[in-house]
Amino acid sequence: MSRAISIFGLGYVGTVTAACLAHQGNRVIGVDLSSAKVEALKTGRSPIVEPGVADLIASSRQASRLEATSDAKKAVLDSEISFLCVGTPSMRNGKLDLGHIAPVCQEIGEALRKKETFHLVVLRSTVLPGTAETLVVPTLEKASGKKLGKGFGVCVNPEFMREGTAVADFLQPAITVIGAADSAHSQILREVYANVPGQVFETSFRSAEMVKYVCNAWHAVKISFANEIGTMAKELGVDAEAVIAIFAADTKLNISPSYLKPGFAFGGSCLPKDVRALNYRTKELDLELPLFQSILPSNDAHLDRALQIVLNTGKKKIAMLGLSFKAATDDLRESPQVQLVKRLIGEGCSLQIWDDNVSLGRLIGSNRQYIEEVIPHIGSLLSSSLEEVLAQAEVVVIGTRGISRETLNSHLRPNHFVVDLVNLEKSRRPAVNMPYEGICW
Repeated sequence: MSRAISIFGLGYVGTVTAACLAHQGNRVIGVDLSSAKVEALKTGRSPIVEPGVADLIASSRQASRLEATSDAKKAVLDSEISFLCVGTPSMRNGKLDLGHIAPVCQEIGEALRKKETFHLVVLRSTVLPGTAETLVVPTLEKASGKKLGKGFGVCVNPEFMREGTAVADFLQPAITVIGAADSAHSQILREVYANVPGQVFETSFRSAEMVKYVCNAWHAVKISFANEIGTMAKELGVDAEAVIAIFAADTKLNISPSYLKPGFAFGGSCLPKDVRALNYRTKELDLELPLFQSILPSNDAHLDRALQIVLNTGKKKIAMLGLSFKAATDDLRESPQVQLVKRLIGEGCSLQIWDDNVSLGRLIGSNRQYIEEVIPHIGSLLSSSLEEVLAQAEVVVIGTRGISRETLNSHLRPNHFVVDLVNLEKSRRPAVNMPYEGICW
């Protein structure tokens, strides 16, 4: 059964959620304060770079299943369900910033005051346990003049989408988690996800909020573990890839191989901020959890290793291939590649950067603002020409898997020193005879 759904926040989570729900036949209204994002959706364009999203948006817009607005009240009145997909970034001290949650709940609540039919509010943003109970529900109740269960319901529905594979992760999730205070409210969301495979868990608000942090903390632990194993194996003259392949083959005790491939430091909009939020909360609770507290220092140490490998070449002209934290996305938030570039510049290196997904000409929203306001000196080093970036380079740092072996081979020269940060498969590594070093293999 198709539903009328409003999506508040057209960042990565909101845009993918809107595109996929519209693709499944629902009538979707995207809501954002950014006129650029609203205009993009209105004209059938994606405000983000993510494989498959642009096609879903274009087809859904053409079929009149997808629209966008900055009018929150109209969006609520014209829909049955509202998804909250606004950002929850880190503050400087690591505390979670919920500054976008309350205003959106206020707007939705004010609209609900004028609405006679039942409305479901779905919290999809990543928040710590207790947020739905202590912030979302009270704000909605005060603004609407109604009580939870009387005119509106609330569900917590964390997302488990990876940038670069977000569409597939949405349409074919391993699990779907629905937290609710009333099973009648979770049943509405079950109907929305009726055609989605995977096990569905119905639980409390707090458990649903917590499970997202458990997953991301575990992913961060796995990445750090694999990188440290790779680093030790390299020093011992051991093939880290062979060891990890054997280790990951035991899915009975060692669980899945995902995130267990040695590579570069983790980054992006989720893992670093979620680990920081957990650590901040443990301090507030006066808990000593050394494992959690060691994750970010381990990740930082891995970034230090990459820097040292480049500096040890003794060369200053660097070509950086890849700036976003992950291939097939333009997301620069907490990208370790950006951090590496900043530190290389600080060491007096001359850099040119190529990333086929990061271009000022087509970036909008937070990524464009980030380049223009936070790293304008790095933005000025970006080039759309791979050949131009490599022309004067002495060291080529491969920081993305989004480049083919054929492309590399056609541009690399024997006098290049290649530093591989992403563990390109052996079959995709450069065939040109040249100095090559992996970060931990």
